[in-house]
Amino acid sequence: MSSNRHVVIIGNGIAGITCARQLRKLDDTVKITVISGESTYFFSRTALMYVFMGHMKFEHTQPYENWFWEKNRIELKEAWVKSINFSSKNLLFQSGENMPYDELVIATGSKPNKFGWPGEDLQGVQGLYSKQDLELMEENTASGVKRAVIVGGGLIGIEMAEMLAYKKIPVTFLVRESGFWSNVLPKEESELVSRHMREHHIDLRLNEELDEIISDPNARVKAIRTKSGEEIECQFVGLTAGVTPSIDFLRNTELDINRGVKVDFGFQTNIPNVYSIGDCAEFHEVPAADRKPVEQVWYTGRMHGETLGYILAGKKVTYKPGIWFNSAKFLDIEYQTYGTVPARWDAEKVKSFYWEHAGGKISFRMLMDLQGKILGVNNFGFRLRHEFFDQAIREAWDGAKVISKLDKADFDPEFFAPYYIEIPKAFKSQFGGDVKVSKKTFIQKLFGASV
Repeated sequence: MSSNRHVVIIGNGIAGITCARQLRKLDDTVKITVISGESTYFFSRTALMYVFMGHMKFEHTQPYENWFWEKNRIELKEAWVKSINFSSKNLLFQSGENMPYDELVIATGSKPNKFGWPGEDLQGVQGLYSKQDLELMEENTASGVKRAVIVGGGLIGIEMAEMLAYKKIPVTFLVRESGFWSNVLPKEESELVSRHMREHHIDLRLNEELDEIISDPNARVKAIRTKSGEEIECQFVGLTAGVTPSIDFLRNTELDINRGVKVDFGFQTNIPNVYSIGDCAEFHEVPAADRKPVEQVWYTGRMHGETLGYILAGKKVTYKPGIWFNSAKFLDIEYQTYGTVPARWDAEKVKSFYWEHAGGKISFRMLMDLQGKILGVNNFGFRLRHEFFDQAIREAWDGAKVISKLDKADFDPEFFAPYYIEIPKAFKSQFGGDVKVSKKTFIQKLFGASV
């Protein structure tokens, strides 16, 4: 590796920054520049909602102090890239400036989907992904918003609903499927989330689609019309029907692009010394049976960046994603998933165990193969340890073994989350077998903890 080479990373999200940091740890001589038009400094994208709600200031979302970058000799440039000349290895910025590179990493993330709805570009209509989207949402909801409509069920949509509800803005939520996030969650979990949303006074409309967004005389949204013909008066519309790779400036170039920038398992594109990671990268083949060609999750973005950091430092490694994991919050209900738990499965090939607390806000699901080996887990309303299920799934533990050891996976203090007492009872009732059923501890009895 040349000691005077210049690695340029476009995008300062989790993928790009992890790549820069990992490369610097392994190579003390390479010049590293990170470019972003969104913000100078890396910030936690998942914390944007708390800035809107007034719980944090934007600078509090930055995991590193400003001096960190200079100390680690990672140069930061706040600018938008207009185009790339791959043959001359040169970037052109919208400002007219240029920057040469030796190796280029494209980590430009995602942007909210638009599907050509009439009125989708009116004032008061927007998605939520970037710092600029947050600022626009603050402006669009500053005054005069009596009702908001959110289009598209998913994690960003429920975050936006929570943000608006916090500001006392009534929310109507349009979901075209028969259940909330039903393309990801099994029926029972989808229904659990739907109930919880309605309990928080969110007007959830299932099996309903947006037809058009209606303008007032000042080109601002005044209402929407649904496919069923209902007109709903509103002054804000959130478009949260998924995201798509943010790569428009790369189209009509020699770079191989489909939905995202096409890469192999070393994140190499079809152009030498040009790589892509994070939300905007698309693998030629899926990296594992339960994965997709485009991985738009924080955890995978971090793994992309770490792996490419090793590669750019001259290490011979390839991307191995490991056991699938994701986590989120549905209002105040925590959600975690480990391994393979699709929305639907073949009951002749997969066995399902599902337990739900009587209160309807806490649940645990485990899928197993026909031999009883664990395939994956969903849990809502309480936290379980990542390392426990990572090991259980990698080593293909028997489901009864997983359930018997569930108290070891419990993240919370013992008398706050004793659900692992009732879960084994339910599992043993359904499947039988040698399952250890825990008893209440003295502390749980003393405080009356029960499920």
